[in-house]
Amino acid sequence: MTVPTRANLKPGTTVLIVQKQDQPTGKLTKGIVKDLLTKSPNHPHGIKVRLQSGEVGRVKEIVEE
Repeated sequence: MTVPTRANLKPGTTVLIVQKQDQPTGKLTKGIVKDLLTKSPNHPHGIKVRLQSGEVGRVKEIVEE
């Protein structure tokens, strides 16, 4: 599965992220994008975002509502 690019993401998108402390386990956190933190169009580990809850992580997939 390929990780979403920056073009696929915008504030308000529901996503699954992996937070830094969860990288070894791969635990995913669901939330709504507040800010895009990665400036490049893509990143091999996922675009880094801040969720509305304040959590920061790399997007692994977009949740289709």
